[in-house]
Amino acid sequence: MSDVLNKNLFLVKEHVGMFKAASNFDIFDPETGATLMECREDGLGFFTKMFRFTKYKKMTPFNIIIRDQEGKQIIRVNRGLTLFLSKVSVFDANDQVIGGFKQKLFSLGGAFNVMDNQDNQVCSLKGKWTGWDFKFLMDDNQLAHVSKKWAGLGKELFTSADNYVLEVSDSVPADHVSRKLILAAVMCIDLVLKE
Repeated sequence: MSDVLNKNLFLVKEHVGMFKAASNFDIFDPETGATLMECREDGLGFFTKMFRFTKYKKMTPFNIIIRDQEGKQIIRVNRGLTLFLSKVSVFDANDQVIGGFKQKLFSLGGAFNVMDNQDNQVCSLKGKWTGWDFKFLMDDNQLAHVSKKWAGLGKELFTSADNYVLEVSDSVPADHVSRKLILAAVMCIDLVLKE
């Protein structure tokens, strides 16, 4: 596993622009401002791009690749066309399935289960529908938190509504697959729940 994933604090900044179909993000160390990873959605098809500008955007497929600063794939997050509930797959650097997410039915604030590659639940993502506040929970223990609030040293990086902070608990072991799944799930919050 990439050492960068063993950090506990990440600032995710979405690339903004007019008429952009692809979802692209940069992930920074919010305390130093150093770029840690890049998330890109390359190779969108013509029809996917067209539907990204309609009310059907939430149904379109996506394939986000998270790379380290050397350009090596760390994680790939993939979903095909969806009509009702999203089912997302997560792949490692070797394109082996490490888990995925299943969107929950009738969730007001937005929620899905984070699953390992054996379809066992790793944790649940639960959020507030009134804002950007999401928690990764397992048996009432918080494994990670995603929020638009940050007051740390790198707060000058936090300049737009398209930024948020992922804080992973110290209780999540270093080099554990759940760290990859949590980071991948953060991309799904934006693409599945918040678009």
